[in-house]
Amino acid sequence: MTHRQLSLSPDWLADAVLYQIYPQSYADSDGDGIGDLPGITARLDHLAWLGVTALWLSPCFASEFGDAGYDVEDYLTIAPRYGTTADLVALVEAAGRRGIRVLLDLVPGHTSHRHPWFRHSAQTPGDDRYIWSDRPPAHREMAAPVGEWIPNQGARGGFYRANFYPIQPALNFGYARPDPAEPWRQPVDAPGPLANRAALREIMAHWFDLGVAGFRVDMASSLVKDDPGHRETGRLWGEMREWLDAHYPDRVLLAEWGDPAVSVPAGLHADFFLHFTGRALRSLWDNGTGSQGSWAHGEPCWFDAEGRGSTAEFLAAWRQAEAAVDGRGHIALPTANHDFSRLACGPRTREQLPAAFAFLLSWPTLPVIYYGDEIGMRFVPGLAEKEGSQLGSEQRQGSRTPMQWDDGPGAGFSTAPAGIHYLPIDPDPGRPTVAAQRADPASLLWHVQRLIRLRRETPALGPGGGVEVLHEDYPFVYLRGGTHLVVVNPRRAGAELVLPRAAGPAEPLAVHGVELAAGTLRAAGFSYGIFRLPPAPVPGR
Repeated sequence: MTHRQLSLSPDWLADAVLYQIYPQSYADSDGDGIGDLPGITARLDHLAWLGVTALWLSPCFASEFGDAGYDVEDYLTIAPRYGTTADLVALVEAAGRRGIRVLLDLVPGHTSHRHPWFRHSAQTPGDDRYIWSDRPPAHREMAAPVGEWIPNQGARGGFYRANFYPIQPALNFGYARPDPAEPWRQPVDAPGPLANRAALREIMAHWFDLGVAGFRVDMASSLVKDDPGHRETGRLWGEMREWLDAHYPDRVLLAEWGDPAVSVPAGLHADFFLHFTGRALRSLWDNGTGSQGSWAHGEPCWFDAEGRGSTAEFLAAWRQAEAAVDGRGHIALPTANHDFSRLACGPRTREQLPAAFAFLLSWPTLPVIYYGDEIGMRFVPGLAEKEGSQLGSEQRQGSRTPMQWDDGPGAGFSTAPAGIHYLPIDPDPGRPTVAAQRADPASLLWHVQRLIRLRRETPALGPGGGVEVLHEDYPFVYLRGGTHLVVVNPRRAGAELVLPRAAGPAEPLAVHGVELAAGTLRAAGFSYGIFRLPPAPVPGR
């Protein structure tokens, strides 16, 4: 399937502002120290006020939580710690009344070793829902997600291929390239891979029929193994997209792939710029600290207080992806997620964050806000490992601390032994909370709320408005839709710039430290400004 054969994405996605919730850390309704679905439902008014239109929940299915729920025991059952299916339906309905859709996290590449599919396969020769070998391969397969071959304790014997942790046996979607010396490399149309494709459709249909609006697809590029150029994996998702278009045309699939130029033409509705694929995202936010540290190679990022970075890498990747997507889907840009550092990380202070959100909410990408970033929650280093959060050198637990709703340490979460969370929540004096920032119109939360509202009220600032870069780096200046000028200066030093084209009196729509007069722009440090330009003069008048 090529992008020219795809239907357009649902209209609601084009105008969406997404918000990712890590369920165990968001809102605890019953005092056991673990967030849950009723807790999320109780906090929907905050999200509606903020202007969020879609939620993505990290995995909430039954699991032993050896990898924070990415080790699924049952795709059709809500984890008891979070509630019940009825609680999920209640959340979907309550969110819908506020104009908010709910997306779940789909983990298609592996299950828990406790999943009934794996328990049966481990005992039953000929059941090839997973990848089995009678001997350890002579070489390690290095394609992501990097996994090992684990000795099987069941009657079948042999070894199974795992993704990430040994408790996550890889589901078998086949190999793109056969090898007679490695008979476990089944083709993509073998019975096991076909059964897994059918199961994906059954899982999605189950939740779609309960009102779920879509899925964020974990490691979407990794299903077919040894797949140069992801050709077979792309065909798989193209088939899924055809099925969605035929049966659930208003539902969406957001890929964790990290390469929109490949994944969206293949059939996914959107894909994220991510830290593990290229420099597009890291060149913006990554200051070499926190959970992204092992990915950094000393290159400065554009969102750097001393102004040592550049927008060049991001712009090159965005232009390539935008051309490949060709209007058939969306490029998603996150503030952070459960796997990598928050915006507020290392030396970065909260005074820098309004400019970051101004860029996020005025660039023609799909904005995704990680819970707590709207109040400047910090990445917290040095925390203990919890539920698989320490992955090699990646200290992901620093981005998974409890949402800070009210004043006081640990507010909204129990510190009882049953709880999974960490204190102190935030090492900064004056720790931000939702309650405190709602009471302060100058707070980051209010900046974000006003910017979201402006984006939603101004089509030129959304994905459909064209973009023309007038000045790169510091300050970054661009024109949206030919009618709105955006200025973002994420460094400490101010700047003055004569615009390459003279502008008449401009109407300030959202301004924080930027002045524009007679074609001269003055931007203070850590500033932004969004202006409506006067109509162009009619020739001859």
